[in-house]
Amino acid sequence: MSATETTIVIDEILVPFKAGQTILEAAMEAGVYIPHLCAHPEFAPHGSCKLCSVVVNGRSASACTLKAAAGQEVEVDTPDLHAYRRTLLQMLFVEGNHFCPGCEKTGNCQLQALAYDSEMMTPHFVEFYPHRPVDASHPDVLIDFNRCIQCELCVRASRDVDGKSIFALAGRGMASHIVINSPSGKLGDTNFSVADKAAHVCPVGAILIKRVGYAVPIGERRYDLEPISEEATRCAVEETR
Repeated sequence: MSATETTIVIDEILVPFKAGQTILEAAMEAGVYIPHLCAHPEFAPHGSCKLCSVVVNGRSASACTLKAAAGQEVEVDTPDLHAYRRTLLQMLFVEGNHFCPGCEKTGNCQLQALAYDSEMMTPHFVEFYPHRPVDASHPDVLIDFNRCIQCELCVRASRDVDGKSIFALAGRGMASHIVINSPSGKLGDTNFSVADKAAHVCPVGAILIKRVGYAVPIGERRYDLEPISEEATRCAVEETR
């Protein structure tokens, strides 16, 4: 098989791909960063956040769902795509209650890190300031629905990995929200465990493990030490080991 049959072009860079890989998977493995929030290597593609939107042969597509194929020319790093992603991030910030300086996830938050990476200087839109609850009923885990971005990573992790289906998405449109599968709707009335995969996949500060929030000081956290765009470089290094 020739190289042209096993490579795609991303921003004029030849990127190899394996059969069945998405554009996002091939790019990350090659050290080419494509911003994303709802994608996770352990789960099937979801395509809900649209931050991984790219242009493939002149047409817009989600890099996390579109399979890599010979002949694809992919644009990732363009002014229009940067502006589009920045707008999506701005909408995510105003649709919830995200106060980064007062959040214990700061420095470890993918949403915050992507905002820095996209040079988002202002939320731009009018803040919604929704009224959302905080559920501290579980002895080890706190749920702050104010920060939920409905990526459904917790839903997929609980269903597909933990086999518990603790979380679900309810409602439609602006009324959609994450709910907890218990008679009371409280996490404390479920068999959720701090050891569950779902307890550790939230990209923002919606699911927080109690009593560890400041174990790592601010300034020494994951995205304090390197920008989120370095994740692709780290993935590429790990693949070569």
